[in-house]
Amino acid sequence: LNAELIEALESAPGQTVIQLATSNRYVVRENVDEIIEKVIEYRRKVNSESKVPNPIKGYERT
Repeated sequence: LNAELIEALESAPGQTVIQLATSNRYVVRENVDEIIEKVIEYRRKVNSESKVPNPIKGYERT
């Protein structure tokens, strides 16, 4: 699933329903806290690797 498209999480006994911005819904085994932790981990990784080079040679934007 694309973490950027997650719009809502619904907890149900033994499962979680993930609703995406596309209106698609998925039932998964992970609980809400596990999903949130995975999304946070994903975003940290994506943001840490997306250094945009500064047009001034030798500097990076932060």
